[in-house]
Amino acid sequence: MKNLKWLLSVCVLVFMFLASCGYHFEGGGYIKNDVTRVAVDALKNKSSETGAGITFTNALIREIIQKTDTKVVDESHASAVLKGKVNAITFATLSRSTTESVIARRVTASVDLKLIGRDGKTIWSVRNFTSYEDYNVSEDMITDETNRKEAVDKIATRIAEKLISKMLINF
Repeated sequence: MKNLKWLLSVCVLVFMFLASCGYHFEGGGYIKNDVTRVAVDALKNKSSETGAGITFTNALIREIIQKTDTKVVDESHASAVLKGKVNAITFATLSRSTTESVIARRVTASVDLKLIGRDGKTIWSVRNFTSYEDYNVSEDMITDETNRKEAVDKIATRIAEKLISKMLINF
Protein backbone atom coordinates (compact mmCIF):
# COMPACT_ATOMS: atom_id res chain seq x y z
CA MET A 1 0.00 0.00 0.00
CA LYS A 2 2.86 2.33 0.86
CA ASN A 3 4.57 1.59 -2.47
CA LEU A 4 1.33 2.27 -4.34
CA LYS A 5 0.95 5.69 -2.70
CA TRP A 6 4.57 6.52 -3.47
CA LEU A 7 4.19 5.43 -7.11
CA LEU A 8 0.95 7.38 -7.46
CA SER A 9 2.59 10.48 -5.95
CA VAL A 10 5.51 10.24 -8.37
CA CYS A 11 3.14 9.82 -11.34
CA VAL A 12 1.11 12.86 -10.25
CA LEU A 13 4.29 14.94 -9.86
CA VAL A 14 5.57 13.90 -13.29
CA PHE A 15 2.20 14.72 -14.87
CA MET A 16 2.10 18.12 -13.14
CA PHE A 17 5.63 18.84 -14.32
CA LEU A 18 4.84 17.95 -17.93
CA ALA A 19 1.53 19.81 -17.99
CA SER A 20 2.69 22.85 -16.03
CA CYS A 21 2.84 26.46 -17.16
CA GLY A 22 3.39 25.72 -20.84
CA TYR A 23 6.69 27.57 -21.00
CA HIS A 24 8.63 26.53 -24.06
CA PHE A 25 11.64 27.56 -26.06
CA GLU A 26 11.27 30.03 -28.88
CA GLY A 27 11.31 28.69 -32.40
CA GLY A 28 9.25 26.88 -34.94
CA GLY A 29 6.18 28.06 -36.72
CA TYR A 30 5.83 30.04 -39.90
CA ILE A 31 6.79 33.63 -40.35
CA LYS A 32 4.00 36.20 -40.67
CA ASN A 33 0.61 35.25 -42.12
CA ASP A 34 1.43 31.58 -42.57
CA VAL A 35 4.22 32.23 -45.05
CA THR A 36 5.32 28.66 -45.68
CA ARG A 37 7.78 29.46 -48.48
CA VAL A 38 9.86 32.61 -48.71
CA ALA A 39 12.40 33.95 -51.16
CA VAL A 40 15.18 36.08 -49.72
CA ASP A 41 16.55 38.72 -52.07
CA ALA A 42 20.14 39.75 -51.51
CA LEU A 43 20.06 42.83 -49.32
CA LYS A 44 21.26 45.97 -51.04
CA ASN A 45 24.42 47.33 -49.51
CA LYS A 46 24.27 51.10 -49.00
CA SER A 47 27.18 50.99 -46.55
CA SER A 48 30.86 51.35 -47.30
CA GLU A 49 31.54 47.85 -45.90
CA THR A 50 32.32 45.48 -48.77
CA GLY A 51 30.12 42.36 -48.82
CA ALA A 52 27.78 43.52 -46.04
CA GLY A 53 24.66 42.84 -48.11
CA ILE A 54 25.65 39.20 -48.63
CA THR A 55 26.69 38.77 -44.98
CA PHE A 56 23.31 40.00 -43.72
CA THR A 57 21.38 38.02 -46.37
CA ASN A 58 23.14 34.79 -45.41
CA ALA A 59 22.44 35.43 -41.73
CA LEU A 60 18.72 35.89 -42.47
CA ILE A 61 18.57 32.70 -44.55
CA ARG A 62 20.36 30.71 -41.82
CA GLU A 63 17.98 32.01 -39.17
CA ILE A 64 14.86 31.19 -41.23
CA ILE A 65 16.11 27.67 -41.93
CA GLN A 66 17.20 26.98 -38.34
CA LYS A 67 14.40 28.63 -36.35
CA THR A 68 11.22 28.45 -38.44
CA ASP A 69 9.15 25.98 -40.39
CA THR A 70 9.19 28.32 -43.41
CA LYS A 71 11.15 27.01 -46.39
CA VAL A 72 13.57 29.25 -48.29
CA VAL A 73 12.88 28.87 -52.01
CA ASP A 74 13.41 30.82 -55.21
CA GLU A 75 11.01 33.67 -55.95
CA SER A 76 8.91 31.73 -58.48
CA HIS A 77 7.87 29.24 -55.76
CA ALA A 78 7.60 31.68 -52.85
CA SER A 79 4.45 32.93 -51.15
CA ALA A 80 6.40 36.03 -50.04
CA VAL A 81 9.71 37.76 -50.67
CA LEU A 82 12.00 39.22 -48.05
CA LYS A 83 13.76 42.36 -49.34
CA GLY A 84 15.85 44.96 -47.69
CA LYS A 85 19.03 46.95 -47.44
CA VAL A 86 21.94 47.54 -45.17
CA ASN A 87 21.61 51.29 -44.69
CA ALA A 88 24.89 51.95 -42.95
CA ILE A 89 27.74 50.39 -41.04
CA THR A 90 29.58 52.90 -38.91
CA PHE A 91 32.65 52.70 -36.74
CA ALA A 92 33.23 54.73 -33.59
CA THR A 93 36.19 54.86 -31.27
CA LEU A 94 35.51 53.45 -27.81
CA SER A 95 38.88 53.82 -26.16
CA ARG A 96 42.38 55.06 -26.84
CA SER A 97 45.77 54.53 -25.25
CA THR A 98 47.03 57.79 -26.75
CA THR A 99 45.52 60.42 -29.02
CA GLU A 100 46.80 58.49 -32.04
CA SER A 101 46.30 54.93 -30.83
CA VAL A 102 42.84 53.34 -30.76
CA ILE A 103 42.31 50.30 -28.54
CA ALA A 104 38.64 49.46 -29.20
CA ARG A 105 35.95 50.38 -31.70
CA ARG A 106 32.20 49.97 -31.88
CA VAL A 107 30.58 48.86 -35.14
CA THR A 108 26.93 49.81 -35.61
CA ALA A 109 24.74 48.53 -38.45
CA SER A 110 21.32 49.73 -39.58
CA VAL A 111 18.98 47.60 -41.70
CA ASP A 112 15.60 48.01 -43.43
CA LEU A 113 13.58 44.87 -44.15
CA LYS A 114 10.24 44.16 -45.85
CA LEU A 115 8.25 40.98 -46.27
CA ILE A 116 6.19 41.37 -49.43
CA GLY A 117 3.35 39.03 -50.42
CA ARG A 118 2.67 37.69 -53.92
CA ASP A 119 0.11 40.46 -54.37
CA GLY A 120 2.82 43.10 -53.86
CA LYS A 121 1.48 44.25 -50.51
CA THR A 122 3.79 44.63 -47.54
CA ILE A 123 3.06 41.96 -44.94
CA TRP A 124 5.65 43.12 -42.41
CA SER A 125 8.40 45.73 -42.36
CA VAL A 126 10.97 47.41 -40.15
CA ARG A 127 13.09 50.49 -40.80
CA ASN A 128 16.44 51.45 -39.35
CA PHE A 129 16.76 48.38 -37.13
CA THR A 130 20.16 48.72 -35.49
CA SER A 131 22.60 46.66 -33.51
CA TYR A 132 26.22 47.08 -32.51
CA GLU A 133 29.28 45.11 -31.54
CA ASP A 134 32.58 46.19 -30.00
CA TYR A 135 35.94 44.86 -31.09
CA ASN A 136 39.59 45.26 -30.16
CA VAL A 137 41.79 47.11 -32.60
CA SER A 138 45.09 45.49 -33.49
CA GLU A 139 48.23 47.06 -34.87
CA ASP A 140 48.50 44.06 -37.17
CA MET A 141 46.36 44.86 -40.23
CA ILE A 142 45.29 41.27 -40.85
CA THR A 143 44.23 40.72 -37.23
CA ASP A 144 42.45 44.07 -37.18
CA GLU A 145 40.56 43.25 -40.38
CA THR A 146 39.62 39.83 -38.97
CA ASN A 147 38.31 41.41 -35.75
CA ARG A 148 36.35 43.96 -37.75
CA LYS A 149 34.80 41.28 -39.99
CA GLU A 150 33.91 39.10 -36.98
CA ALA A 151 32.16 42.09 -35.38
CA VAL A 152 30.10 42.69 -38.54
CA ASP A 153 29.26 38.96 -38.74
CA LYS A 154 28.07 39.00 -35.11
CA ILE A 155 25.86 42.02 -35.82
CA ALA A 156 24.39 40.31 -38.89
CA THR A 157 23.59 37.19 -36.86
CA ARG A 158 22.09 39.20 -33.99
CA ILE A 159 19.93 41.31 -36.31
CA ALA A 160 18.73 38.20 -38.15
CA GLU A 161 17.83 36.47 -34.87
CA LYS A 162 15.87 39.45 -33.60
CA LEU A 163 14.05 40.22 -36.85
CA ILE A 164 13.04 36.62 -37.58
CA SER A 165 11.81 36.27 -33.99
CA LYS A 166 9.69 39.39 -34.48
CA MET A 167 8.21 37.91 -37.66
CA LEU A 168 7.21 34.59 -36.16
CA ILE A 169 3.47 34.18 -35.74
CA ASN A 170 3.71 32.70 -32.26
CA PHE A 171 6.16 35.30 -30.93
